[in-house]
Amino acid sequence: MLPDAVTDLQSVLRHPAIWRGGALVRADGQGLPSGYPALDAALPGGGWPQGGMTELVLAQPGSGELSLLQPALRQLSARRHVLLIAPPQIPYAPAWLAAGVVLTRLVWVRPRSRDEALWAMEQGLRDPACGGVLGWLAGAIDDRACRRLQLAAQTGSACGFLLRQARSAAQVSSPLALRLAVSPAPDGIDVRILKRRGPPLPHAIRLTPLQADHALARTVPARSAAGRLPARRHAA
Repeated sequence: MLPDAVTDLQSVLRHPAIWRGGALVRADGQGLPSGYPALDAALPGGGWPQGGMTELVLAQPGSGELSLLQPALRQLSARRHVLLIAPPQIPYAPAWLAAGVVLTRLVWVRPRSRDEALWAMEQGLRDPACGGVLGWLAGAIDDRACRRLQLAAQTGSACGFLLRQARSAAQVSSPLALRLAVSPAPDGIDVRILKRRGPPLPHAIRLTPLQADHALARTVPARSAAGRLPARRHAA
């Protein structure tokens, strides 16, 4: 190959829009630090994508997902609202306060159906007043709905998190670019990156999270109203 051609090829390969298979993609913007340096090192952009969606596949309810996310939600709530859409239990305000989350910016949304949940997620992600949106959704979600959520997150520059429960990651799929499996471990939580823009990560990342065991502390009653978080004591 001629020297000039080699130089031109090297210039092309250095372009930020070009991804080479063995490299971790750098996101267009700076990622939001997760609070866990080992995880940030494995995430494109060095943290949770701002203006993007992340899917968390949970081995079971209470797999450590809130402990994983609360450092980021603390940062987001300092400036913008954080929406909790269709959580499996009532959010327990004292635990969120102890984690440093601004309660006046934390909003609980209880939709009546999955379609309403998707609609609420999309509206929240588009709203510039919302910095973070968490949605717990069961069952299959079609590609079109996932793409709408991704576009909404880009529009509002929000951090979106889609939380889905499955016995195995193979049971669920989606077109989202960042997918993680979260499972409890004896001394923390294990996070396995299922999909990212970069080379595969063959091993799980063991994290020792903040205490957030009671962030979702009570079963949702049949006619409970959504809204600002109740500041009740944890029921034993």
